[in-house]
Amino acid sequence: MIATRAHCAGFAVALTCLLAGAAPADAAGCAFEPQGEGRVAAVIDTRAFRLTDGREIRLAGIEPVAGARAGRTALVAIITGREVTLSGDSDSPDRYGRQPAFVHLAGGDTPVQSMLLAQGEALVSADVANRDCSATLLAAEAEARRAKRGIWADPAAIKNAESPGDILAGIGRFTLVEGRVVSVRQAGATTYLNFGRNWTRDFAVTISRRAAAAHAAAGIGLKSLENRRIRVRGWVEARGGPRIEVLHVGQIEMLGGN
Repeated sequence: MIATRAHCAGFAVALTCLLAGAAPADAAGCAFEPQGEGRVAAVIDTRAFRLTDGREIRLAGIEPVAGARAGRTALVAIITGREVTLSGDSDSPDRYGRQPAFVHLAGGDTPVQSMLLAQGEALVSADVANRDCSATLLAAEAEARRAKRGIWADPAAIKNAESPGDILAGIGRFTLVEGRVVSVRQAGATTYLNFGRNWTRDFAVTISRRAAAAHAAAGIGLKSLENRRIRVRGWVEARGGPRIEVLHVGQIEMLGGN
């Protein structure tokens, strides 16, 4: 069990206890440099809160679920009034003055991020460069998806790569898309994973030379993705057809049934 000063009472805290079985992996997966501690005074939104000393913290590694109100409620239930510890790659504030961090309840090993993901109230973001941490967060998200919790109760939570119009409706949103890669092509310094034959209309993933090298270092040859079913996550852009740019290895997941 996670060692906290509160008993496992109420849904959110009960979930904290439930996730304790994964604590060793979580501790190893998202272990970063300490960034301090404090008591949570108020929750600002679905992934940000204020400490009693005035610092504003943003939960690193996750994206809020578009249009969902439950995410803020879930975060309130988990952390309001609790002592927390912070860690991360950097304590430099974002453009809103909020410090991005991985957050743990005092004495606990499971990140608050994993708790929200396990409830289906958040998505793993596209900017988790640490592979172990990415795997930890993706495992929590996958558990919620299997149990159809939160966002995953909606069959349309993941977009079909064969429906570019549906994907384009989410321009500017963080989105998950699944489908079979029809072809892999390189143009200059960019590799394209094409999910259709019409390159000006169909969905495609773009990967820079640097990101391609990172995939190769991780044992993923981009050419090997041809005819494979994958899941990709990121921000939807319109460049003729819908596009998602892949910057990190964790943005692409191999799917079964290839």
